[in-house]
Amino acid sequence: MENCLTLIFLSSLVTLITANSVNVRLVNGDSRCAGRVEVLHDGQWGTVCHYSWDLTDAAVVCREMSCGEALQSPGISYFGRGSGKIWMDRVQCNGSESTLKDCRSRGWGKHDSGCAYHNYDAGVRCSETINYGRFTRLADGPHLCSGRLEVLYGNTWYSVCDAAFDQKDAEVVCRELDCGAPVQVLGAAAFGKGDAQMWKQEIQCRGNESHIRSCPTSNDIKCSQDNNVGLICSGYTDLRLVNGPDICSGRVERQFLNEWGTVCDACWDMRAASVLCRQ
Repeated sequence: MENCLTLIFLSSLVTLITANSVNVRLVNGDSRCAGRVEVLHDGQWGTVCHYSWDLTDAAVVCREMSCGEALQSPGISYFGRGSGKIWMDRVQCNGSESTLKDCRSRGWGKHDSGCAYHNYDAGVRCSETINYGRFTRLADGPHLCSGRLEVLYGNTWYSVCDAAFDQKDAEVVCRELDCGAPVQVLGAAAFGKGDAQMWKQEIQCRGNESHIRSCPTSNDIKCSQDNNVGLICSGYTDLRLVNGPDICSGRVERQFLNEWGTVCDACWDMRAASVLCRQ
């Protein structure tokens, strides 16, 4: 298999599509919770023109992205000009929508002539810089791959006790969040107490689970927010997916000696794709 993972720039390109899809993304910002707003429609990403764009519209995006409250709704391509389609213009959200696609606008692909060259792409800056996985998040860390561990059960987020968390559990969390390998597990509320409830059971991962919800739990324990667990992951990956309709699909590229290249499809199969999806 490794012999077939040859870095080439002119060859058959592998495209990978996974189950996690998203409808909105923030591009070219300094965190995943800030950037130029882009929406997915008809399998293609496009921008939003800033006419009528305000904090109410931005709040819907922040909520959809699990990024807290809207702080700013900059226009005039504050986060750089996009390219391709301009999908939405004159957006008018009432603030209760679960997704930006539900907000009123001029219609898909309809926009004022002044929007045509992406000089007025809308942006958003939200309050959170939390790295969200499907059932896990790291909060209040110095970067998106470190912070206080919180897990989702039902509709409620819980902090995890440091006495009930070990290296195997950390491996699952870092992998779920696309954050490489665990570097350090920290106790004693190293990243603050937060305001989540406390999870009262011990998590017992084997280390090969794809997400924390797959790990068994047992033994009720007593623990306070003074002893919640924090985690620092390496944040490093030498693989990425490029030019797909969402963050979990696209052309496979691998980094070698600080240079990115494509992967030949000669020996590529579903087993290799499954390994990549877990990373």
